[in-house]
Amino acid sequence: MPLEDVRVMATDARRGGYAIGYFEAWNLESLQGVLDAAEQSRSPIIIGFNGEFVSNLSRVAVERLGVYAAMGRAAAETTPGPCALIFNECSNDDWVRQAIHAGFNLVMPVLPGIEMEECTRRIANLVTIAHEHGVAIEGEIDELPCGSTGVTVSHGKPTVPELAAQFVENTNVDLLAVSVDNVHIRIEGEGGLNLELLEKIHQRVAVPLVLHGGSGIARESLEAAIGLGVAKVNYGTYVKQRYLAAITGAISNKQSNPHELLGLGGEHDMMVAGRAAVRDAVLERLPWLGCCGKA
Repeated sequence: MPLEDVRVMATDARRGGYAIGYFEAWNLESLQGVLDAAEQSRSPIIIGFNGEFVSNLSRVAVERLGVYAAMGRAAAETTPGPCALIFNECSNDDWVRQAIHAGFNLVMPVLPGIEMEECTRRIANLVTIAHEHGVAIEGEIDELPCGSTGVTVSHGKPTVPELAAQFVENTNVDLLAVSVDNVHIRIEGEGGLNLELLEKIHQRVAVPLVLHGGSGIARESLEAAIGLGVAKVNYGTYVKQRYLAAITGAISNKQSNPHELLGLGGEHDMMVAGRAAVRDAVLERLPWLGCCGKA
C-alpha cells in the first residue's frame, strides 16, 4: 500500500496505547527483513535509512539518495500494513531538503552543538518546506549520550520540558525525540529511563514523543514510557549486530560456487541469512511496543 502519513500512525498509536518501531535498514536484505517481521506480526512499521551515514563526506563513494528513496517506497508498497519511510538523523540541511523531494515522508534533521535560536530557525524553515510537500518532521533539541565504545559517554544532556514545549511551538515539528537516560549506539546491556522527566515532558509537549537508542532500553521501562506519550521507538544497533553474526556464520560455510553464497537464495546464501536475522531481531522487539496485530 502507499506510504502512510506518520502523523496519523502516531496518533493511532497514542490512542491505542502502543508505539511504532523504526528499525533502521542499510540495504535491500535488511529492508525486507523489517517488512517480513511487520507482515508476520501484523504491525504498523517505519522503515528508512540513517541520513548522517548516507550523507557522510567520509564515504568512499557518494550515495545516490534517490535510489534509497525509491527502494524504500517500492518496499513499502509491497506490504499490506501501514508503513512510513524516514530519512533519519541528518545534520546537512541540503540532504534533508533532497530527501523531502526524493519521496521520504518523514525526515529528521539534527543540529547538535548550535544555539537554540539558530536551531529553531533552521528547523522551522525545513518544517515549512516539508509540510508544503506533505512530509512530516521529527525534531530534537538535545543530544543523547553515546555507548559506541562499550562504555556510555555522558556528553548528552536531558531534555528540559519548558524548552521542549517552546521548541515545538516555534517550529511546528510533528514529533519530538527526547533525552531521558536513553543512549545512542548502546553496544551491550540495557538501562532504564527517567520516567519522572518523561512524564513532565509529556505534560508540556502536545506532539507524540520519540525514543532513540531503543536497543538499550529495558522492556519494563519502555512499556511504561509508552503510557507517557512515546509513540515511536528507534532501533538500529542490535539489528546490525544480529545481521553481522548471521552473515559471518554463512560466509564461514565455504562453498565452491559463489552463487550459493550470493543470490541463489538457498540455505547457504548469506543474503538470506541476513534477511532472516533482521526479521527475527525485529520480531523480538515488536511485542515490547504493543503494536502486534494493530496493522
